Formats: sequence, structure tokens, C-alpha cells
Amino acid sequence: MSLNKENSLPKDATKRLGELGEQFFTSDLTVNEFLLVREAQCHPLGLVMGSSIYHTGLQLRSWSSSRELTILSEAMYNARELAMARLEAEALALDADGVVGVRLEANYHKWGHNAIEFIAVGTAIRSSAPGSLRRPDGKPFTSDLSGQEFWLVLQSGYVPRGLVLGNCVFHIGRRGPFATARSTYRNVELPHVSQAIYQARELAMKRMQDDALRLDASGIVGVDLSEKSHHFGQRVIEFLVIGTAVSKIDGAEQVPAPLTTISLER
Repeated sequence: MSLNKENSLPKDATKRLGELGEQFFTSDLTVNEFLLVREAQCHPLGLVMGSSIYHTGLQLRSWSSSRELTILSEAMYNARELAMARLEAEALALDADGVVGVRLEANYHKWGHNAIEFIAVGTAIRSSAPGSLRRPDGKPFTSDLSGQEFWLVLQSGYVPRGLVLGNCVFHIGRRGPFATARSTYRNVELPHVSQAIYQARELAMKRMQDDALRLDASGIVGVDLSEKSHHFGQRVIEFLVIGTAVSKIDGAEQVPAPLTTISLER
């Protein structure tokens, strides 16, 4: 990632990062995480972050049909990507090999109608063999792995490549009055709702997998699938799926456990 005008660091960030390095660092690692990061022959350099305040455009919708709201999907994805790009810019400024423990948060402010702020925060680290953990393109990796998980991934013969995500903002259409009346006193599946939610999840999952494939990853670990309504209105849901893409170290034994695990959160 080149440091273009949009992703160049503010003066205060440059000053803060200039005070960090081998002799002094900041991090949000717990004591156990710090110990295992050191055990993995890495040194924490500093807490790095990025943010983006994004305006979501007007999305026209038909209340009777279920479909993706592509304008909102693109806005939410682009806002997160901008926050992550700025976190990576700070990691590059520290000459880091990667970032562990990345968390993405969304905030809404009363002063910004239809605006959402995304914040990405994590701890930049450097290997005792500088550059050995960087991606093939020379950029530092990003991941939401904890310190313990990072150590275990390395012990398993894999290295993290990047935090990958997929999302889909989907409108679930209303049923007609006759269909509603027929099922009022019955236990019955709502097929149009089931199909809409299934389709939205599949779109989010496919986009995350595409992100990982672009990194030439072997798999994705720690996948988390969440469902949020944000402030888009009734019957509009965003499915967000996030995980860490990993690649097998040449010559390492194959990991016996599955590479992808999913936790569902409502």
C-alpha cells in the first residue's frame, strides 16, 4: 500500500510513532499474549490504528422484495478498508512485520446523520528475523489473532497473511397480507425470510473467501459471522464475516485440524 494523500499519516501520529520501537512500545496485549508473542521470536512495537468516517448514500428499495442493497454494502466495505489501510500505514511507519489482535469497531455520532465511523486498532510486531513474516508483496500482515493464537498458528506450520472480510447489506421483503393471515395460527417456516438470510450470508462468505484467495492463502482461521441492523431501518440487516487468512510454511507438516471455524453471533 502506497502512502498516498488519503492514507498519509497526520503530524501527531507521526510524532507518536517516532517515539516507539525496540526501546519503548505500547500495546493492548495481555501479559500472557505478550509472553507468547516474545516466545514466537517477535517484539511488540506499538499500538497502531486507523479510522474512517463515512457517509452512507441513499439506497432506494422495494419493500415487497428481498435483495441486496449494493450501495450500502459498498459503503460499509469501503469504510472498513480505509480504516484498515490507515492502520497498515502506521505499521509500515514502524517497519513492522505484521499486526496482531486487530479489532474493528463501528460508532455512530449524533452530529453525523447517515454517517458511521470505523476504527481499526491492533499491535504492530517485528520478528527477530526482520521481514520474515511479511507477505510476499513486502507488506506487513494484519490479523485478529490474539497473542496466544498467533503463537499457535506459527507452531502449526502456518503464517498469517491478512485480515479478510466480506459483508452484505440485505433488505428482507414483506409478505403479502394473505400469506400472513394464512400462517397466523400455524407453526410454519417463512421461506422468503429463510432464503433471504441464507443468500445474504452466502454473499458475505464468498467475498471473504475471495479476499483470502487474492492473498494466495491456504485457508482462513477464526472466522466470525455477525448480524447487525445498524441504523438502516426495519428489515435491513448487514451480515459481516471476518477471519485471518493463513498460508502454509514451506516444508511444514500439514495441520490436522480444520482451517476454518465459525462462531455465530446474534
